[in-house]
Amino acid sequence: MNETVNIRELNDLIASKSSFISMIRSGMDRRIVGQKHLVDSLLIALLCNGHVLLEGVPGLAKTLAIKTLASLVDAKYSRIQFTPDLLPADVIGTLIYSVKNESFEVKKGPIFANFVLADEINRAPAKVQSALLEAMQERQVTIGEETFPLDRPFLVMATQNPIEQEGTYPLPEAQTDRFLLKVVIGYPSKEEEKAIIRQNIKGALDPIVPILKPSEILDVQKIVGKIYIDEKIENYIVDIVFATREPGKFGLSDLDSIISYGASPRASISLALASRAYAFLQGRGYVIPEDVRAVCHDVMRHRIGLSYEAEANNIGADEVITAILDKVVVP
Repeated sequence: MNETVNIRELNDLIASKSSFISMIRSGMDRRIVGQKHLVDSLLIALLCNGHVLLEGVPGLAKTLAIKTLASLVDAKYSRIQFTPDLLPADVIGTLIYSVKNESFEVKKGPIFANFVLADEINRAPAKVQSALLEAMQERQVTIGEETFPLDRPFLVMATQNPIEQEGTYPLPEAQTDRFLLKVVIGYPSKEEEKAIIRQNIKGALDPIVPILKPSEILDVQKIVGKIYIDEKIENYIVDIVFATREPGKFGLSDLDSIISYGASPRASISLALASRAYAFLQGRGYVIPEDVRAVCHDVMRHRIGLSYEAEANNIGADEVITAILDKVVVP
C-alpha cells in the first residue's frame, strides 16, 4: 500500500518536472527532421548521466543533434575531431610554460564542457581513446599534478563511421562497454528527405532559445534515480543478461555457437538505468517490461561478442537480442 502511495506521489512529481521533455523534442524538431530515436537516446543518456556511442554514415545530423541539445539546455558544447595524429593533450589539456610568470600554467582541453562530441572516435590511436574514456568514467582529468573535476552534467557522444575501416583504431570491447548506449541510425524516409531539402535551402534558421539550465538537469537526474523498479522487473533484466551468457538454459541452444561471450554486469546496471529514464520520458514513476524492451537493443548491442560463425552467417547482435527478448518470459 505504501508503495502505491509513493508511486502516485512520484507520478505527480514527474508530471510536474517532465514538461521540458516535450519542449526539448519540439526544439529539436525545428532543426532536425526525423531521427526521433536519436533524440530520445540522447535524452536517456542525459537523464542517466551516461554516454552515447553513435554509429551511422556521414550526413545524418549527428553533430547537429548534440549541438542543438546543448543550446536548448544552455550548456557548454565542444567538438573534438579525432584524427590519427591527435594527442591526449589535445583532448584533456596540457601544461604551458608562461614566460611572464616564469611557471607552468594549465591550459584546459575541449573535454571541459557539458556536451562533448567525439567525432569519428575510431580514427584516433589508443592513447587518445583511453584519455577520453578515462575522463568519461572518472568525471575528472589530471593535468600535471592537479586533478580537475569535469562540468556537470557531462555527456559524451562519440560517433563511428561503419563504412570506412582504413586507418581506424576500433574501440576494444572493454572500452565500448563504458558507453551506456550504442545507437545505430539509418537514412531518413523520402518524405523526411524532402523536408530536409526544404529546411536547408530556405536560408538562415531561427536561433535556438534555451529552455532550461544545466543545474535543472542535475535535479531531474535525481528524480529519475527514484523511479520504482519492481523485483519482477529486476529478475527480467537479469534473465535477459544471463541469456547472453547461458543461452542453453533459456531454450536458446542455437545461440551457443553464435555468442562468443555474454554481456557484463554493467549491462544489467545500464538496462535498469536506461529503463528508468525511458519510463520518465513516458511520464511514469515506475518501470514496466515494455521500457526494458524499448532500450534493450541500444544497451546490449555493443556488449555481446559474436563468433566467427555468426559473422559467416551474417548474424548481427540485434538479431541475437531479438531472439532473446522473444524467448525470455515477460513478467
